[in-house]
Amino acid sequence: MTPYLAVELDGAGRHPAAWRLPDARPGELFTAGYWTGLAQLADRAGLDFLAIPDSFAPPAEGQAGLVRGRLDAVAIAARVAPLTRTVGLVPTATVTHTEPFHLSKAIATLDFVSLGRAGWQPEVSGTQAEADLFGRKEWSDGPPPADTLWRELADAVEVVVRLWDSWEDDAVIRDQATGRYVDRNKLHYVDFAGEFFSVKGPSITPRSPQAHPPVVLRLDHVEDELEALPVVGRWAQVVRIAAPDLAAAADARARVRDAVAAAGRDPDEVAVLLDVETLLADTPDQAQATLAQLDGWHDGPGGTEHGTLRILGTPVALADLIEEAVGSGAADGVTLVPLALPSGMHTVAEGLVPLLVQRGLRPSAPTPATLRDRFGLARPANYFTEARA
Repeated sequence: MTPYLAVELDGAGRHPAAWRLPDARPGELFTAGYWTGLAQLADRAGLDFLAIPDSFAPPAEGQAGLVRGRLDAVAIAARVAPLTRTVGLVPTATVTHTEPFHLSKAIATLDFVSLGRAGWQPEVSGTQAEADLFGRKEWSDGPPPADTLWRELADAVEVVVRLWDSWEDDAVIRDQATGRYVDRNKLHYVDFAGEFFSVKGPSITPRSPQAHPPVVLRLDHVEDELEALPVVGRWAQVVRIAAPDLAAAADARARVRDAVAAAGRDPDEVAVLLDVETLLADTPDQAQATLAQLDGWHDGPGGTEHGTLRILGTPVALADLIEEAVGSGAADGVTLVPLALPSGMHTVAEGLVPLLVQRGLRPSAPTPATLRDRFGLARPANYFTEARA
């Protein structure tokens, strides 16, 4: 099996002090060139997709020395899409405090701009600080419990998917003789009324190249797993997990597959990718020394989230881990999370990928394809035409 290979691009890297490294480019973090350069590097290396995180959360009080501010992930993906050819683009778009109508239009537009390489990573926002940014008075007694947040995420994804289907594939007819641009009979009201949203529709964006850009869900918040698993089972095409070792990853993957089966779907059609934090160098000692420097700047260890597996060492060590993870059934691939950027992306593209190609674990050259094609997913039927049939 060919392992799936993705990379998360998070500013100067996941480690809070990474921007202080000599080869970091903190003055460019808010420029288009920084992001397009990293995306083009990933594109040439043949990565399956780039995950672009986002959050409404402001930096915690008292956390000095952090990079302040971030660009919008969907806008970053739309900017780099025309300058890349094969790599998938999966921005985070938080569903809490946002409207599914806007999200459906944004991700569908990204799918058009990228010619079918868009994905979407929905996430919940569960802190009071984030709610205060939006003036959520109904949160005055504190944020809702995790099960409420995940039910809202499930409703949001369902609304988005129905809006994506609210135009049939051939709804746009462009009949110059009659002056009819669309066939109104092929536009559909979604008429969704749920616990959190009431949406009439239809969308104002036609059905996109993939119809349903793949939904990528993170299952690395251990405290939320019970609430998240049913949503993952129903809606995810790709699942990101975090685990401290491969045995724990295998257990997490099994729970995901059980949830997918319980939702009446085929577990083999859902890819499970293991998050791996990386700090690569010519020798393990060099990687350890860099981490020690970063931790010293940050006044303590930083970067690790929820017991995420971490590789400090050489590209060979990382290639060995990927081969073992897929061979043992612990994961279907990995999402690499560099602790430092842009150096971490260069090491993946120029050091890791050639090793995987030599071992027959990655193709020698990237092939243009939609993101659904990369994950072996068929084009989905339209909700409304299927119901009519």
